[in-house]
Amino acid sequence: MLHEKCIENANQHLPTPKSPIIIPVMQKRNVSTVLRELLDRDRISPTELHRRTGVPQSTLSRILSGKIVDPSDKHISRIAEYFRVSTDQLRGRVAVGALRDDGRDPMHSELKDISLWDDDTPVNDDEVSIPFLREVELAAGSGSFVIEESEKASLRFGKRSLRHNGVQFDQAKCVTVRGNSMLPVLRDGATVGVNAGKSAIGDIVDGDLYAINHNGQLRVKQLYRLPSGIRLRSFNRDEHPDEDYSFQDIQDEQISILGHVFWWGMYAR
Repeated sequence: MLHEKCIENANQHLPTPKSPIIIPVMQKRNVSTVLRELLDRDRISPTELHRRTGVPQSTLSRILSGKIVDPSDKHISRIAEYFRVSTDQLRGRVAVGALRDDGRDPMHSELKDISLWDDDTPVNDDEVSIPFLREVELAAGSGSFVIEESEKASLRFGKRSLRHNGVQFDQAKCVTVRGNSMLPVLRDGATVGVNAGKSAIGDIVDGDLYAINHNGQLRVKQLYRLPSGIRLRSFNRDEHPDEDYSFQDIQDEQISILGHVFWWGMYAR
């Protein structure tokens, strides 16, 4: 009995085993993980994101799978603009929704007072006034049109933004989108910026947006290169199926590429 009592007293003074310490492993944030979170947050699929941004679906798949670790600024800016986050947030450098110490959203911390201007306001040294292209009827009632620069309508862009997107100042133009063929990405009346320096068939990047002169008609479409010619694709493919044109068709129907779309904007109506 005495022996058993000693063992019992000894057990009372033994240290209680501690639970194992679990150290959480933080997942490295990159464009792949952030994009997955944004897709889940907005409950859309990569296919729908492709339709809404114009970023090729194959590119989105490779980003999500981690095969593209550092996507191009062109694709990143489109995705970031759609989700209303900064490019640094999308790349995982800044937490989405994170605030600075002063409580301001980092995306809007550098906002300054809006300066008003009109057509008579002089262009600043760091800006350039980009003309609009428009359809002009050659003769009343003839039904024939040509594409010309508007003498009145223009839009101002910062020179730095154009340089960042590889656009020469004298090669930048603006085009107004008409119709519903590019819904839901581009509504009727949307404005796109066009880089006229990329107007050759050899410049086509499959799936990117381009402004086209189709026998005097201004059109904005996704373009694809084909062995025999080109393919024009609309986002609204239910109402506007693909259009394939051979090299001979391109000549016969007077189709020419006006330039690559590097920017777009529209009112939320």
